[in-house]
Amino acid sequence: MTWGWPALAGLAAGSYALKAFGLFALGDRQLAPIVVRFLALLPAALFGALIVVSTFAGARELVLDARAAGLAVAGVAVWRRASFVVVVVAAVATAAAVRAVT
Repeated sequence: MTWGWPALAGLAAGSYALKAFGLFALGDRQLAPIVVRFLALLPAALFGALIVVSTFAGARELVLDARAAGLAVAGVAVWRRASFVVVVVAAVATAAAVRAVT
């Protein structure tokens, strides 16, 4: 039997239990404003870290390939305030073009 699904169910249950514990432990008290600001920025930082790791990480080495070019083009498109669809299409087209050339 594979441990994939039971492990996923256990991690999901643990995640919900941890969130419920935080709600019960905090009760009616309010968090400090600095903590609220920190928690508001945390998802964006974690998402950015996941993107960087999945783009540049190889088998214990730094990898610069078509994904890096696509990420660079997506970053420029976001900086220029392009729509989400334009950002995705530009990144995919760039990655495909780089893969086709190399």
